[in-house]
Amino acid sequence: MKKAVLASAILASLVAGTANAATVYEDDSKSLSIGGRAEARFNISDENKNDDGTGNAFKDKSRARINLKGKAKINDQITAFGKYEVEFSEKNDSDNFKTRYVYAGFDTQAGAFSYGKQDSAQVMLTDYTDILATFGGEGVDLVGGNEDKRENNFLYAGEFNNFTVAANYIAEDNNGNKDSDSYGIAAQYAFPFGLSLGAGYVNGQDGTDVDANQYNLAVSYEFSNFYAAATYASGENGDTDLTGYELATAFKMNKFIAQAAYNFKQSEKSGVKKDEKDYFALEGIYKFNKNLRTYAGYRFEQIDNKDDQLQVGIRYDF
Repeated sequence: MKKAVLASAILASLVAGTANAATVYEDDSKSLSIGGRAEARFNISDENKNDDGTGNAFKDKSRARINLKGKAKINDQITAFGKYEVEFSEKNDSDNFKTRYVYAGFDTQAGAFSYGKQDSAQVMLTDYTDILATFGGEGVDLVGGNEDKRENNFLYAGEFNNFTVAANYIAEDNNGNKDSDSYGIAAQYAFPFGLSLGAGYVNGQDGTDVDANQYNLAVSYEFSNFYAAATYASGENGDTDLTGYELATAFKMNKFIAQAAYNFKQSEKSGVKKDEKDYFALEGIYKFNKNLRTYAGYRFEQIDNKDDQLQVGIRYDF
């Protein structure tokens, strides 16, 4: 139920295909796999209406993804790997077709080294609680260098027994909408009885030479069909203090999974606090097999003037 919390999952995402990916070519030294998903989904909420209250509360959010992953053995100590993933979504703008990931690198006995558009080191911590198919994952991304799918990103990830460490550097991209010249480090330890503990730090700028930084703490526990996790983040962006946390839990019953999450994010500037995110989410997933699942989630907003949301979808993985 956890999403890439352990280092083995991180490294596997760099060099291998997904569980449903098809290997289209393989020999003793190299392989190529293709995978993806077709996901038809919709959202119902007054949040989808125009600012003046007009428009439709129903919004189609369907999407499809295709990914290619390859690896090639260079020698007994080094393996090259690469990944490309693209997403198509039903939007009436230029963002309906976008590249999610494109990176390449080397996997060695000392760890994996890669460059391109890929996740920051902190994602192995934020994924502790970002487990829902519908909502969540919005409480602890306080500065841009903490996010996934970052361009111009140099990443290292290594696993040493039960200890995992990752570090990344994001070169300046001259895009004022994203943090630039960001660096971060994250580490975690997975105990054999289901408990995992993690911590991380990220530092960067918001594109206008304003310093931004945050630290992250994460904990998760998994036992049999039960999973629970919490993440906490605190930092600052210029003269604004930022705090956030997420709680998540899941319970699996045969083919059905019940999940819940709570996300909270708050900013404080000149002594004035503002709640940026504050909501509960409940979700149910039914997996027919490893390829097909359907789900429904409801988001209970706790901020005034924000409306609840219902999201329903059916997803086929290949």
